[in-house]
Amino acid sequence: MATSNTAIANAALQLLGESRSLESLTQDHPNARRMTSAFERTRRSLLRTYDWGFATRRASIAADGDQTEWGGLNRYSLPNDFLRLIRDDESGFAVDWQIEGGDEGEGTFIVTTSGSPLEIKYIADVLDPNSFDVSFREAFENRLAFVTCKQVTGSNDFQDRLREDFKVIVAQARQIGAIADRPAREFPEDSWLSVRR
Repeated sequence: MATSNTAIANAALQLLGESRSLESLTQDHPNARRMTSAFERTRRSLLRTYDWGFATRRASIAADGDQTEWGGLNRYSLPNDFLRLIRDDESGFAVDWQIEGGDEGEGTFIVTTSGSPLEIKYIADVLDPNSFDVSFREAFENRLAFVTCKQVTGSNDFQDRLREDFKVIVAQARQIGAIADRPAREFPEDSWLSVRR
């Protein structure tokens, strides 16, 4: 079923006990302004916080030809929809990649000694609400209500309930695989432990 940003905002308002629905996020109404003010930062923050399957992307990126000013590291421009690196490589073990800002207005890069192409897995900035997983949408509605609670209701009375509901939503999302758990890393065997066997 098709959805919209306005529908998500209305669901958040309903969680706060508001019965009047918004027709649009651009309408001249205090709740429309409140929701609009919090909408994008809340969506991006929630996307960045967990490894949402629907927002996971893979990319193979080429070095941009420039090196860092010092250190001789290769620079790789990040995809336009990049929000967060999920892990450094397919082995799950850390490599020498770092994310750094370029010169003023130049963007953000991965800098590394690794050669081109660099294969990354990342969380994308998904804008279309019709692409959201149902669990993400529910968590987003809850988080949006939490963030705007004081402005909409004049008190923080709903926040404890919203916080607990959010924990349940995230746990269920993990259980059904909407949020990927990071794979456990195997650590090298400790020589002290092997001697004790």
